Amino acid sequence: MNLRNLAVVLALALLGAFTLLNWTAFNAPTTLSLGFTQVEAPLGLIMLTVSAALCALFLAYIVFQQAGLILETRRTAKELKAQRELADRAEASRFTELRAYLADELARVAAAQGSATAALNERLDRLEQSVHERVAEASRSLSAYVGEVDDKLDHLFPPRPDA
Repeated sequence: MNLRNLAVVLALALLGAFTLLNWTAFNAPTTLSLGFTQVEAPLGLIMLTVSAALCALFLAYIVFQQAGLILETRRTAKELKAQRELADRAEASRFTELRAYLADELARVAAAQGSATAALNERLDRLEQSVHERVAEASRSLSAYVGEVDDKLDHLFPPRPDA
């Protein structure tokens, strides 16, 4: 029980104790004016009845207010749950779209890498063939030079017949 409820119960208990202690004064008849006439009635009892009626009205007001608040809370909770489910579905959809996009991008990158690798291999093959051709050409040129040097040496120093 919170402090507010405890204060209300304590106030009602004090009012009840005050009423019991002064019951004879509450029941003492008094002349009351109603504006157009005068009546004899116990003023304390009338005021106690009016206070009890006001308490009952406030209690009914609080009950209706709490019921409305509970209904509003339930409605809000249902709407929140629906929005949460909608957000979860949208998030799942976004994840699916992201997965498809990443798969497409990875396939595109793999295809680009494959074509780049094929182009690089082709270029390397051409370069290798070019290097082989140049080495062969250099070998032929070197052989020709060696042959020329050999011929010149043969003309300068003819071979001996005994050998």
